[in-house]
Amino acid sequence: MRTQVRIVATAAALPEIHASGGLSARRTGPRTVHLIGTAATPLGGDELDVVVVVAPGAELVVRSAAATLALPGATTTLSFARWQLEVGSGGALDFDPEPMIVAGTARHHTVTTIRLAADARLRMRERVQIGRAGEDAGEWRGDLIADVDATPLLRHRLELGAGTTADDALAAPRALESELVYPDGRPAATTGLTQTRLPLAAGGSLFTRTGSLLAVSE
Repeated sequence: MRTQVRIVATAAALPEIHASGGLSARRTGPRTVHLIGTAATPLGGDELDVVVVVAPGAELVVRSAAATLALPGATTTLSFARWQLEVGSGGALDFDPEPMIVAGTARHHTVTTIRLAADARLRMRERVQIGRAGEDAGEWRGDLIADVDATPLLRHRLELGAGTTADDALAAPRALESELVYPDGRPAATTGLTQTRLPLAAGGSLFTRTGSLLAVSE
């Protein structure tokens, strides 16, 4: 299944939504949109393309109604998602959907591309859990590419699950929380070997936490 969603927020009107496939969206407030699943997706072989545009001076909050469940398909275990976030001058985006659960032997790869104006504001949180209760064989990979105007802000890749670079005899995390904040002047901070917030050279910060299970949402 091919799923396409486009959300456009402007300062003068309610957000516009265009959607087809297994994912839709609903306006739940003047500046708030919730993503809503309309079919079982992603299954192996599915592709999701989601574009969120915040025009200059506009503000948008994006949430989801429920967690997303990736499942293996009949002929392949791999599904793809491409997220494109754009925030114009003076705009603000708070993007924090419910977690992605990679079930069974499913594999799910995401590429998130972010383009920000220098005076834009962004908080983007991503949460991933490998496996439902009693499952341990799923695999997830996420690429995060962010630019501020023409300046690279972040190039980052994380992997979770069986057979990935993060899976070895010493550590085999099955859960990830990642948060990109721009702008953000907080200094570097770490907690043990599993949690860190690092300042970025072009401004902003990247927080990551790994473990066996996701923490209870705040």
